[in-house]
Formats: sequence, C-alpha cells, structure tokens
Amino acid sequence: MGQPLIILNSCDIMDEFDKKGAIYSDRPVLEMGGELVGYAESLVLMRYGPRFRTYRKHFSRYIGPNKPIQSLHPLVEQESRKFLRRTLENHKNLSGNLRKLAGGIILGLAYGYEVQDGDDQFINLIEQANNNFNKASVPGAYLVDVIPALKHLPDWVPGTSFLKLARDWRRDTEAMADVPYAFTKKQVAAGTAVPSFVSTGLEDEASRSSEYIRDLKWTAASLYGGGADTTVSSEYAFFLAMVLFPEVQKKAQAELDVVIGNDRLPTIADMPRLPYVNAVVTEVLRWNSVAPLGVPHTAMEDGYINGYFVPKGTILIANLWAMLHDPEIYPDPFVFNPERHLGPEPQRDVRRVCFGYGRRICPGMHLAEVSVYSLVSTSLAVFNMEKALDGNGVPMTPVHENTNGIISYPKPFDCAIKPRSEKALALITESHI
Repeated sequence: MGQPLIILNSCDIMDEFDKKGAIYSDRPVLEMGGELVGYAESLVLMRYGPRFRTYRKHFSRYIGPNKPIQSLHPLVEQESRKFLRRTLENHKNLSGNLRKLAGGIILGLAYGYEVQDGDDQFINLIEQANNNFNKASVPGAYLVDVIPALKHLPDWVPGTSFLKLARDWRRDTEAMADVPYAFTKKQVAAGTAVPSFVSTGLEDEASRSSEYIRDLKWTAASLYGGGADTTVSSEYAFFLAMVLFPEVQKKAQAELDVVIGNDRLPTIADMPRLPYVNAVVTEVLRWNSVAPLGVPHTAMEDGYINGYFVPKGTILIANLWAMLHDPEIYPDPFVFNPERHLGPEPQRDVRRVCFGYGRRICPGMHLAEVSVYSLVSTSLAVFNMEKALDGNGVPMTPVHENTNGIISYPKPFDCAIKPRSEKALALITESHI
C-alpha cells in the first residue's frame, strides 16, 4: 500500500545499517500494540528522539558501561539458586519457575522488590501486560495497523471491537508501570527502600520535574518489558536442547566437574574458565530465535546501503531467524552444536546478531548474558535433564516448535529434571537464601 519495506537477510548488510545507525534507528508506529495498548511509552517502541535518549541515559546510569555489571552479579546468583530450589520442588512448573527467575532479577534490579514464592502479584501483573503486547503486535492481526484512521471511529461501529480490547489492555500496560513504581516510592518515603534503579533515581525527588518522574517510571517498566520475555524464552529453550541433545549436556557437565568440582555451585566469576558452557549459552541464542524478525526499524532520511537507495520512511525488518539458521554459516543449523562457537575462528558472533543494531542495540545485553549463563551453569551442575515418560513408561521426544509473535517461545514440552547426585541435592537445598 505504498509503504517501502526492506527485509535484511544478510549479516553483512545488517552491519552496513549498523554503521549508519544514526539514520536507521527510528521505529514505525504500531497502532494497536504501541499507540492504543500503550507500549509506545516503553523503550522498545519509543520513537528515536530526546525521550529515547533520556531512557538510554537512565539505563546507562544503572547497567551501562559506567556502572559495572559485576555489581548485579550477587542478585543474579541469588535468584538462580532460588530457581534451583523451586525446580527441585516442582520441575513440572519449569516455565513458571523461569518466569520467577527472570522476574526476581529484573524486579530486584528495577524496584528492589523480592519475588514471593507461590502467586506473586507483580509477576502476574507484568506478565499479563506482556502477553497482551505479544497478541497486539502480531503482524496482520489488527486492521488498524494498516488503516490507522480506524482508531478514530466510535466503538459502536461494527468491526471496532478492537477499541474496547485496546482500552482493557492499556489499563494493564499502565498498571505494569504504575504499581511497582508506587511500591518503591512508598519504600523510599518510609526509609526502608533497598538500592534499586528507581530508589536511586528518586533521590532529590522534590527537585525533579514531572517529565523526569514519568521517564524514570517508564524506563523501569521497560527493563522488565524488554528483558523478561526474551530471557525466559532462551532459558526454556536451553532445557529443551539438553533433553534433545544429551551428549551436549554430558560434555558440559564434564567440564563443570573438572573445573568447579562437586563441592560448590559455579559462579559468574567462573565464566572465563568454562569455554564449553559459554558455548552452550551462545548456541542457545542461535538455535532458538527469541525475536525471529527483531523489532522493525525506520529510516529517518534518504540513504544508500550497498548501492541501493533507501527512501526516508522505509521500514527495515531484520530476518534474524534466517541469519542464525543460514547453513552456509552454520552447517546443520537445526542441530544444537556448541562446538561451532569454539576454536580460534568461531563462526559469526551470534550475540552481535541477537541484540540488535544501530542505536537500538539492547542496553541490557550484558545482564541478559550473565543471567542466562548463571541459569545454564548452575542447572548443569546439579540437574540431569531427560525425556519425560508417558503412561506406559516410554520416553517422549519433544519437538522444537515455536510460538508466533515479536517474542517467540518454544511451545510447551514435558521433561524430567532430577538431581545428579546426593551432593548435588545438598548443594540445591543449602543454596537457598
């Protein structure tokens, strides 16, 4: 319908757009998911401009290069150990346990909030908003994304049921930002707040403008909105890969047994000494495309890439799934093979593809990396992940299939997760904080 569209299927071409990120870092307007449901207030859909740069400065203040990520390692390791205990108690709730793991890290970082066992109000609140967004952003699901004028129709007109749905979902989006922010603000007022992104940002609150407070609140919400879903997808895929490729699991466990031993859990400080475990993390990112088509970019002015004219307003879609499954770069791309990331000349830097390009590169990429590593290394150290048995005692082989949406998850699967030994069991039970 007259909209220029470029699909990037080549890592080399994406590198070219990266080098000229200043003019290719805007976002297209997503009428349903962004404007109507409210995610245009979050960093992931924020148009490029002064507010976007303010959000990035807030991120940099707490998890950027001037704030060493090492300061967050204790939080990541604490929540990873809680995950081990929860999974020991109920491995059938693997997906829920992973959501609490991701939620515990990000809610602790953003708000100083400790996730509760059982039903947790903040986890439920934020997951509901994120689920809404995933539904609202499916390409082609809502005609208003193609014909924006439809959003101005009265909701009694036939075919406008999406307007009521958008209002309901917008309330969830606003609650995702407002409720945990109010929790931390109350803690600050009472003098009981623990250090967090919001509590440190509220220092000298009386002198802060309403715009500052608004941006602080929505940057905090963006931490969870942009990080939790993606991390959970990668971590869930890790367990699927270990079930489908037991030889990889055994090799990673052998490295852990030699380097770490059986008397303690691996830590983030051990990362440099565990090349194969790190390769497992990298292969998880490649094998399971968390965001198969990324999030679209928009050209802010005319330009040329590799001799091709790119008009202002062109929507750019990076086909990350194709890049990460290119058989010329990754032979047998559907096989989970960490070996491809080892050696003097490992195959293309997967992280470089997964975490975006230009000025939209993920500001939380280092936190995401250590979070996935912590989950992978500690789980391999203490658990065996195996095929579940059906009613007749026959092992069931899960299938690697993914859901639709901007964020894609492996479809639910069954598996058996058991302690590797009595020593491993003791490490799990002793590690609870």
